[in-house]
Amino acid sequence: MARPITFLSDYGYDDEFAGVCRAVIARIAPEAPVIDLTHGVPRHAIRQGATLLANALPYAPPGVHLAVIDPGVGTPRRAVAVRTASEDRLLVGPDNGLLWPAIERLGGVVEAVDVSLSRLRLEPISATFHGRDVFAPVAAHLARGTRLSEAGEEIAAESLVALQASRPRIEPDHVLAHVISVDRFGNAVLDLRDHQLPESGLRMGRALGVEAGGQGHEAVFALTFADVDPGELIIYVDSYRSVSLAVNRGSAAERLRLGSGDEVLLRPSP
Repeated sequence: MARPITFLSDYGYDDEFAGVCRAVIARIAPEAPVIDLTHGVPRHAIRQGATLLANALPYAPPGVHLAVIDPGVGTPRRAVAVRTASEDRLLVGPDNGLLWPAIERLGGVVEAVDVSLSRLRLEPISATFHGRDVFAPVAAHLARGTRLSEAGEEIAAESLVALQASRPRIEPDHVLAHVISVDRFGNAVLDLRDHQLPESGLRMGRALGVEAGGQGHEAVFALTFADVDPGELIIYVDSYRSVSLAVNRGSAAERLRLGSGDEVLLRPSP
């Protein structure tokens, strides 16, 4: 029985790239179910893709987790496959930090291999489409039961590229947070987590000031979008327990001109 494969990328939906990777998987492991987490990550957005992957995988069945956001394709960056401590999961993708937050969330590294020259890859190999020629076939063979040690050369866990997460700065009268991702609704996810709220001074139901891009805005800390009128700005805790900005029936990213990495200053009302 083949293990399920989850698939995340920045390939988009207009071209054949994600479909070709799925086709490669189907030729090697036709019995393996493939779950598309998303192919709508903004191109080359490693940090945003890493956040989405780490958030999604705890809800996915244990199996093989394929992720490809690879602006360094064709360079000396490694292609890797990693076994995690939690539920014997296998992650496959470029060694550019994309896999790291998910690896940490899944208990850390038990075993890692470099699959850049894997005997399981397709030949001839393209210099620009390792998703098709390296990552997809390796993931498919692992889903069929091929041992990780047979997929590539063993590497040290500490040699994997770690993505350093941004952290909010919590002061007595304000919080300086950073946007870590923006979804298709224009909701801006911040690096402030729900467990940090008690020290932040932000309180449910209370008004607060929001500063972004040199502009000030009024918002309310609410439970859900409909707690405010259409067009109003809210702070809320999203489904992954991150504090986020939203506009009811609108886009916080457009209203505040926010993108990944931007700073947001939150000031609790007196």
